[in-house]
Amino acid sequence: MFNSNRKHQAPSVGAAATSLIARGVTIRGDVQFSGTLHLDGVVEGSVQADPGSDGVLTISETGRVIGRIDVPHAVINGGVTGNIEVSERLELAPLARIDGDVQYQVLEMTAGARVNGKMIHRAPATVRQLAQAAIEAAPVPAEA
Repeated sequence: MFNSNRKHQAPSVGAAATSLIARGVTIRGDVQFSGTLHLDGVVEGSVQADPGSDGVLTISETGRVIGRIDVPHAVINGGVTGNIEVSERLELAPLARIDGDVQYQVLEMTAGARVNGKMIHRAPATVRQLAQAAIEAAPVPAEA
């Protein structure tokens, strides 16, 4: 009737794990996550993905962050009051309202999204390292 060969393991928490902060919920304090965080409510504090993770933050049209955001990937369709640092890809949907500076590597911004702050492009670290190595390896012209 019951299969005794079945493994009894707790579900693993990995990149596929999704957390939800629902509409009507307000969190006062910093949030650190791994996997995916979907925000329909409000966070009054910083939102940060675990270091070295491939975290994805999604802020819906009802979601709001009042504080700093530091994640690899973000899709924003709500409000953010604070600086945003996205190390890989940032998508700003039509209802995105950002009051703060935005740092990104790849940006997709839909018509209607608004940013009140600086937009700062960050090149991938590998490109900078390769360029610096090429400069250092280049022969120095001899003076006559």
